[in-house]
Amino acid sequence: MASQVVRPAQRIKELFTDYVVILGYLAVLTLVFAGFYAGVLGGVPEFSPVHAQLIATLTSVVPIVLIFSALDYHRPCGTVGKRRVGLQVAYRTREPWRALVRNAVKFTPWQLAHIGVIDGVYTEFNRPVSHIFMWAGMALLFLLLGMGLLRADGRHLGDMLAGTQVVPAGSTIAP
Repeated sequence: MASQVVRPAQRIKELFTDYVVILGYLAVLTLVFAGFYAGVLGGVPEFSPVHAQLIATLTSVVPIVLIFSALDYHRPCGTVGKRRVGLQVAYRTREPWRALVRNAVKFTPWQLAHIGVIDGVYTEFNRPVSHIFMWAGMALLFLLLGMGLLRADGRHLGDMLAGTQVVPAGSTIAP
């Protein structure tokens, strides 16, 4: 892949903007569920740990991975944050699975942290598994951030596996 110059400040602005977008999604999700629980069920039901894990995964992580994958794949190939700062995702060969792999890896730290925190809530953080998942999520987060901000080509693990690279808008990468 050709090395394109993307300043770390651009990536940080991009990440911050996308973070705000995700917070907006989560706020809407919270309001929808609060309304459903209050209006339809008459209160928040009691969930098992498995139910809580499934709800967190299927209502937050999976939709965000799919939304960000669609935004990264469809032209102009970038999330709201990337478009705002003049960046895009370039593909070795433009195929939908590449966007999905890129974003699945990118959001894996979030899922690992969910697993650890939810387990911890149900076990008062008395089991090692809670801490293992939380620390694994944090370690992977810092690895991905470090790669994206410090590597000369700005590629993180997801980019390397997917054959993608974040580049200035209008740029391409060599196959």
